[in-house]
Amino acid sequence: MTEYKVAIIMGSPNDRPKMAPAAETLEGFGITADVHVMSAHRTPAKVAEFVGGARDAGYAAVIAGAGMAAHLAGAAAAHTTLPVIGVPLSGGALNGVDALYATVQMPKGIPVATVAVDGAVNAALLAVQILAVSDAELAQALVADREARAAVV
Repeated sequence: MTEYKVAIIMGSPNDRPKMAPAAETLEGFGITADVHVMSAHRTPAKVAEFVGGARDAGYAAVIAGAGMAAHLAGAAAAHTTLPVIGVPLSGGALNGVDALYATVQMPKGIPVATVAVDGAVNAALLAVQILAVSDAELAQALVADREARAAVV
């Protein structure tokens, strides 16, 4: 299996508990998950620099989790052609609905795949599915994961 690396970015250190399942899921598939905190609003230059260089740094995808205004995934997607998967996070007065709208409503030409509010596991699984398109071993690992999840039901 090819070695893959996925960046997980989040807007605040407080988001770590909600985003940790993404890293755990990726690591379960043998994919390196590098976790970084950066804000679309408070550190926009850091976001642009990191994501703009993500492909050259060896990343295969970016998972971006943020709550409330939640522009992190969109800001990331504006600076890369790598797949960006947005995770709207719950919290604030609207408990994640605002984050969902801010993450999913992207202009033409700057796509962001968006999962459910607090859907860090599905974000990681989507990243694995994207990578498995050209990796038979990873695709088989996804089949085994699905079977294991079905056995728990």
